[in-house]
Amino acid sequence: MAKKEVTVEQKLRALYDLQLIDSRVDEIRNVRGELPLEVEDLEDEVAGLNKRLDKLNTDLEAIDDGIKNKKNLIEEAKVLIKKYGEQQKNVRNNREYNSLSKEVEFQELEIQLAEKHIKEHKAQIIQKNEIITQTKEKLAERNEHLSHKKGELDAILAETEKEEQALISKSEDCQNQIEERLVSAYKRIRKNVKNGLAVVAIERGASGGSFFTIPPQVQMEIASRKKIITDEHSGRILVDEQLAKEEREKMEALFAKL
Repeated sequence: MAKKEVTVEQKLRALYDLQLIDSRVDEIRNVRGELPLEVEDLEDEVAGLNKRLDKLNTDLEAIDDGIKNKKNLIEEAKVLIKKYGEQQKNVRNNREYNSLSKEVEFQELEIQLAEKHIKEHKAQIIQKNEIITQTKEKLAERNEHLSHKKGELDAILAETEKEEQALISKSEDCQNQIEERLVSAYKRIRKNVKNGLAVVAIERGASGGSFFTIPPQVQMEIASRKKIITDEHSGRILVDEQLAKEEREKMEALFAKL
């Protein structure tokens, strides 16, 4: 649906109202500061620590399985040694005896190697458990910190979310009173200036936030509210002081009700 025709003054008022509303939203978001990002970073860190714990526990299970396998191998080797020992009692010649002796010797070496591996595995378990303890301590500390930060953020959101949503709705209403070309220009200027002020009032003969004086003739044109005028230095849209005062009072009354 086409937007209804509005005067330049109405556009200027809507633009200044839009600026006041968006600045108020900026204030609300500044109150949150870096909290949302801090919470997100902490959540990522906690997820990473949990993942690390899962990996460490999986490693422990694999090491335990390795120890069980080596113990089974030792028991099997002992059974074979006993078996070969019994067979040696019934050999018919030295060749058979020596062959069985080599089998016994091989199994004894297998036992020694398995015991060495078990010892290494047990050392790995001690090391892994130390890392798990450290990781759990860090995880508990980060979870506590996350809980605290989430509490802070939730409290701020509870206080401001309703107002922010109402302001965003009002911002959209203001934008609907202005042609898309002007809204796009407003957004572009707002994005490019440090404090987000795209529409400013004349203050003591200069544009708000600027030290550059506006020539009297230009000030008169701005006060006439017949056309959209921008500051040649900053590119900001300019409004006269009286219009700004009227709109500030109107918007302050609106903000008080939100």
